[in-house]
Formats: sequence, C-alpha cells, structure tokens
Amino acid sequence: MRFAVISDIHSNLEALAAVLEDVDRQELDAVLCLGDVVGYGPDPVVCLEIVRTVSLFVLAGNHDYAAVGLTDIRDFNPAARAAVEWTRQQLDPRSRAYLTSLPLTRQDLGAFFVHGSPCDPAEWAYILTLGDARRALECFSESVCFIGHSHVPAVLEIDSSGEINVLDPQRVVFRRDSRYIVNVGSVGQPRDGNPDAAYGIWDIEENVFELRRVAYDVQTTQRKILQAGLPPVLAHRLTFGH
Repeated sequence: MRFAVISDIHSNLEALAAVLEDVDRQELDAVLCLGDVVGYGPDPVVCLEIVRTVSLFVLAGNHDYAAVGLTDIRDFNPAARAAVEWTRQQLDPRSRAYLTSLPLTRQDLGAFFVHGSPCDPAEWAYILTLGDARRALECFSESVCFIGHSHVPAVLEIDSSGEINVLDPQRVVFRRDSRYIVNVGSVGQPRDGNPDAAYGIWDIEENVFELRRVAYDVQTTQRKILQAGLPPVLAHRLTFGH
C-alpha cells in the first residue's frame, strides 16, 4: 500500500486542493494527516471538511488545539496569535467539536505518527537538532515516526551503530536495521525556502519514502488572507516559502 502523509495545511485551500490532485494522480491508497489543518490561512472550515473526508486519520496540531482553547497561545508570535483568534471566530460548532476530538498520536501500519515530538506530544516540541532526534527516538518503539510541525522536510536515520544521519528526503529506502524520524513538511506554509506545497508518499511494501512538491495558486491564497484582515506577513511569506 502507498499512503500520502500530509501535515500543516494551515487553512490554505489552494495548496490542499493542489496536493490532493497530485495524490489522485499518484493513485495512492489513503491520506494520513499529522495535524495543523487550521491556523494562519483564510479557509479553516472548508479545509477541515475536506481533510476529515479524505483522511484515514487526522491528528491534532498545536494550532488545531489552540483554535478551540486547548493550547495556550500566549507564547505564539503576534501574527500566529492573531490568526488563532480570527480562526476561532470562523469555526462553526461542528468544526469546533471535530478539532476538540482529534488525538495527539497514532500507532498504526507499523509506524508512529505525531504532529511534533513523540516525547510529550502536548508540549509541541520541535525536532530540529540531532540531540532532539536522539531524545525523540527513545520515545517510540516503531521503526519510523512521521512528524510535521517545523514545516521543513527532513529524514533522520539512526543506524545499527547508533549514529544519526541526516538524509535527503527526496527519496529514502528504509533499511531494516535502522530507525527513522520523517518530517513530511508543510502543505500550506512551507518554510524551507521552497514555496511549493510539500507532502510525503510512504510505500509500505517497498519500504520507501518520497517527498513531493506541488505548485499551487499562491496569489489567490495571499489575496484571501489580506481580504480577511489577517496579518499581511502571513501572505507575504508564502511567496518565498519561509
């Protein structure tokens, strides 16, 4: 079976639609979502409806929980905090109930899935360094853990000797004597200098991960962000992918 693993849609309908069109072209079996469906962007409710319809499962991200008051936003930067407050006003009761119900983790298909870190998932820690990765590897027993949260695609491997290697996420063949942390990047707000939407394809039979990049109508999303009265930086950053 082959799965699309998506994360960090952030209410970007144009990016989500482009990714799902690519998923259809790749003839994948199902979509797995690692959270942050809402936040930052202008289309939270419709993105939620689409993701809940197409996904085998959906996890909670920090912006999802923040939108329903389950995460403290005092530490969010001003633009992120303003977007959360705006998003709260857009959500209908069905959307709020759905976001409240989302789980933090999932163990399925022989893998571990979480938005941020498998260590204390509700703390929303980032895995940004080799030290972060080594600690995270102690918090799950499966051979691979799929994450999002940082919006930067990455694959970290701990090999049989205990060394941690940083691999090119474009295509990775999982070795049976290694363990992996795979960040699938962001659909709706990439931060690796590439403005194209990012998602991953996980082939269970072949034991392969591939990163996909998909161009989308950035200008339409930017226009909608500005029309909604959201902070302009949330529109401008989409041009550059950071």
